[in-house]
Amino acid sequence: MAILFDTNILLRWTQKHHPHSAIAVRALKALRSRDEELHIAPQNVVEFWAVATRPFSHNGLGLTTEQTTAEIESLKSFFGLLPELPLQEEWQRIVTQYRVSGKSVHDARLVAAMYVHGISEILTFNVQDFIRYTEISVLDPSRVA
Repeated sequence: MAILFDTNILLRWTQKHHPHSAIAVRALKALRSRDEELHIAPQNVVEFWAVATRPFSHNGLGLTTEQTTAEIESLKSFFGLLPELPLQEEWQRIVTQYRVSGKSVHDARLVAAMYVHGISEILTFNVQDFIRYTEISVLDPSRVA
């Protein structure tokens, strides 16, 4: 089965000292050992860049652009990066159907990528952010064994 990873999983995987890092790593290993197809979307790369290059004082990782580029290359070597396809119509359908507003529109773009690429599962620490989307299954990394 193909699984998309939410950006928060990628960030915790990168932040070895974060309390959720071990959970993210265990979930990744478990899914990989089952030969699941592990994917990220271009939207993940954009979100990762935004957080990674933001200062610690603003809830970021405080990485340089060079460090962030290296981290993204590492992610792309571990996960399959979905091709950038036109998502506008699917995204607009989703935000309209589910009445999405505010910051949640970023998650809706990940869901649009899932629909367009035929992926039905997402791994995320923010289960509640995706539970509204009835066409997908939401996996909590603490429950992946």
